[in-house]
Amino acid sequence: MKQLLIRADDIGYSYAVNLGIARAVNEGLVRSAGLMPNMPEAARGWEWVKDTDIAIGQHTNLCLGTPCADPALIPSLLDENGRLHSSRTYRAAFKEGREIIDLDECIVEVEAQLARFRQIVGHDPEYFEAHAIMNANVTKAIHIVAERHGLKEQIASFDPTRIVRCGNTDVHMALEDMLPPEQYDPEAFIKRTVENMADGETYVLVFHPGYLDAFILGNSSLTVNRTKEVDALIDPTLRAWLEAQPDLSLITYRDL
Repeated sequence: MKQLLIRADDIGYSYAVNLGIARAVNEGLVRSAGLMPNMPEAARGWEWVKDTDIAIGQHTNLCLGTPCADPALIPSLLDENGRLHSSRTYRAAFKEGREIIDLDECIVEVEAQLARFRQIVGHDPEYFEAHAIMNANVTKAIHIVAERHGLKEQIASFDPTRIVRCGNTDVHMALEDMLPPEQYDPEAFIKRTVENMADGETYVLVFHPGYLDAFILGNSSLTVNRTKEVDALIDPTLRAWLEAQPDLSLITYRDL
């Protein structure tokens, strides 16, 4: 049996992103979704999906907005305006081989975001990972906090040939929405993945469904492809195709 987990990241990113994720959950294929605890729209985004049977995870966000922790405790994580370093800053430091944040301070913020998550959702995250940035101390901090609290860590890897462990399951992870919009077809991506999976494999496909508003346009390079993913994930013909596959099980993080 093949297992396919369709995940949506970025609950809380913006009002419009929340709208798209809510449609992908309430009308579509998404049954696992990650919440960004530090974002102002996080609580509203959760309200719009909380009555569904999704596995809700912590999409720890260390590169956008303001922190959950006391800024005085985490100076290495912040820019001159008191905001979390941008993903662009992390990428530049990674290319230069520089570590720009302190591990202990990073743990403080990850813990603070976990506390905020619990406050919003009312229980522990059903999986635990981070908004993708290139930084070794972020990876270490996520692992340390997950182990400390007995959380199900999803190790990030977007090389589908690499196997990573999540819960009791070996999984492959993949996403394609960083492709230029003219090259990206989310429905074809899903179908191609399923057709190429071997029996017994589990794939986590990561999507970022959402609509667009001024905030997302001003803060993310991922825009048009979010809207394309909403359309694909709520398409009843795609759902019917997946449900017709005799050797495929659609799962959530609770199954790993």
